[in-house]
Amino acid sequence: MKSIRISQLLEDRDYDLRLALVAGRSGLSRTVVSSRIQKPGLALAGFTEHLHPHRVQVFGNTEISYLATLPEQRQHEALAQLFGEEELACVVVTKDLEVPQALVSACEGAGLALMKTPLLSSEFIMRVQTFLEEALTESSSLHGVLMDVFGVGILLLGKSGIGKSEIALDLVMRAHRLVADDIVDVTRRKGAVYGAGNPVIKHHMEIRGLGIINIKDLFGVAAVREQKKIELVIELQEWDPHQEYDRLGVEDKHLQIVGVDIPLSVVPVRPGRNMATIIEVAARNQLLKLQGHHSAREFAERLNRAIAEGAMRRTLGEEVE
Repeated sequence: MKSIRISQLLEDRDYDLRLALVAGRSGLSRTVVSSRIQKPGLALAGFTEHLHPHRVQVFGNTEISYLATLPEQRQHEALAQLFGEEELACVVVTKDLEVPQALVSACEGAGLALMKTPLLSSEFIMRVQTFLEEALTESSSLHGVLMDVFGVGILLLGKSGIGKSEIALDLVMRAHRLVADDIVDVTRRKGAVYGAGNPVIKHHMEIRGLGIINIKDLFGVAAVREQKKIELVIELQEWDPHQEYDRLGVEDKHLQIVGVDIPLSVVPVRPGRNMATIIEVAARNQLLKLQGHHSAREFAERLNRAIAEGAMRRTLGEEVE
């Protein structure tokens, strides 16, 4: 199970969490394993049955106000019980509320990082959940080319030298957009897979005989994009006359990437085949499938109906005779 350190919350600059450490520096090495956020609520009153470990605990106006109603000794007891039940991730006080001294002491004693933010609880929870979903998502890197063709994210796979980059360059010349060449960094978010270029070689492409070229500089900013949802994988294979290739496309194939099944097409490559055109047609066909139209299956159904009707007419003809 993937996890991140609490210190990464403090280091964030992209999601504007605006966190500042108040106490419990030793707790920065603790980890978060879930993007779910928890407000202690009734747990402060001793009902800890639904308290979950390794989650960020948000103390908003309700929690801080409740603590203020308790005598100081009772505050220490309630917090000691809360922090002693499970190994929590950290505590965040929102709305720049004044942090009770009892909470500071309890976090220091439990080795729990205590932070505060000026954001409202609802806003902070929304931002930190997004941050954690991104940080905890499964990720990997693939050797291939990712293109945006007619708005469809197409990942080209195949052995080195089969012509992936040349096909991608042809597609760029046809006004489609390059996302990544050679190394595609993929992440899973909300059941979908997104691909992006590796930061070191982003917007660059290797063309044998020419070397490294910068697509953004050559063709303009409209020829590239930073990331794209992968909706179709096309595996390029050298043409083998002894191998049977799918000629109807009735049965859908899939390739699993970071735990998500992505539609897969295996396309043979040989001299004379216009691969850029084939990939454009594959993108259009995928758009039709996403709208509920499966051309191959519809054709097969019409063919089966025609065969059935022909057989029935022959049977009826024989009965009349």
